[in-house]
Amino acid sequence: METHISCLFPEILAMIFSYLDVRDKGRVAQVCIAWRDASYHKSVWRGVEAKLHLRRANPSLFPSLQARGIRRVQILSLRRSLSYVIQGMPNIESLNLSGCYNLTDNGLGHAFVQEIPSLRVLNLSLCKQITDSSLGRIAQYLKNLEVLELGGCSNITNTGLLLIAWGLHRLKSLNLRSCRHVSDVGIGHLAGMTRSAAEGCLNLEYLTLQDCQKLTDLSLKHISKGLTKLRVLNLSFCGGISDAGMIHLSHMTSLWSLNLRSCDNISDTGTMHLAMGTLRLSGLDVSFCDKIGDQTLAYIAQGLYQLKSLSLCSCHISDDGINRMVRQMHELRTLNIGQCVRITDKGLELIADHLTQLVGIDLYGCTKITKRGLERITQLPCLKVLNLGLWQMTEKVRGQGSAPEHLRWSCWGSW
Repeated sequence: METHISCLFPEILAMIFSYLDVRDKGRVAQVCIAWRDASYHKSVWRGVEAKLHLRRANPSLFPSLQARGIRRVQILSLRRSLSYVIQGMPNIESLNLSGCYNLTDNGLGHAFVQEIPSLRVLNLSLCKQITDSSLGRIAQYLKNLEVLELGGCSNITNTGLLLIAWGLHRLKSLNLRSCRHVSDVGIGHLAGMTRSAAEGCLNLEYLTLQDCQKLTDLSLKHISKGLTKLRVLNLSFCGGISDAGMIHLSHMTSLWSLNLRSCDNISDTGTMHLAMGTLRLSGLDVSFCDKIGDQTLAYIAQGLYQLKSLSLCSCHISDDGINRMVRQMHELRTLNIGQCVRITDKGLELIADHLTQLVGIDLYGCTKITKRGLERITQLPCLKVLNLGLWQMTEKVRGQGSAPEHLRWSCWGSW
């Protein structure tokens, strides 16, 4: 008896279709009735995010998405009312409106007119017309929200954060990148420092405050006191925080990733405060902090030796600092020291001898390294990513093929 794919049970077809990309999932639905029925099985579309251009009415769009169990939507362009989406997908779980520049408080207000208990993720990044008024609607009707992206929403103020702190008690992730009006007062609201007005977002685990220029060390004090479940904190480009603020962060035992990139007032002293505390950091980024030098590497070796990822790009470190650090950093997997122009082959040899678990290293702009140091680095047994950037090698050296086979393409692509 001849067996054909059309003889397979619908459940088997659905299992096969689940491995296809989104475009091919749609194509198989057009082959025949049997395949269409199988492709509409909800297991085929589990986790898929529909990407939509809302330009004209399409009565079959949302019934089709619901039939396939799709509950995550990204709006690529919004020329219809947002309420069209909310009414069409009452069980929506994730709504991404990133970059919808024409979205206004009025449009969002017409969409959120009643509670939407299923919505867990809302991305409003770069929706530049959104103000605190919209955050009031969100706090009132999206009580189960866990992720809120507000990066680039430059009209958000401390009042908006008060509203978030009042209504979104289940929030786990909040992105406030480049919200220029946010200050210590707003962070205090989030951390529950104004309990008479708002309980706070005390379940926050991920907080991005990148480029919030009005923040000072007082914000870090609020965070350390109220946001005790925080795991990831991004303070990059926050020029108002200093070494003293690191004292507040140094005892946040839940914190495992700290980004201080381009924080101009962070120096070796700040690293000392972090290392002397009870942190269990897995990732630390102090790249482009001009006051970070070799002493920081000594402090890291003493108190932050459990790090798995360390970024020191463009810091004033040398081979001596590398020597003071490498013997204690047995857990380190990723090391970014690009543009550290004092690093030479000696530093690379120390890294190769002691950081044997390294998976990735960035050497972009390290102009004093030569073929000898590079050959040592490429022999690291676990290394998979090597970024050389503008570092040049001659055709003669390139042709010698000294890099291990598993690494060759990733590093040669940068030569």
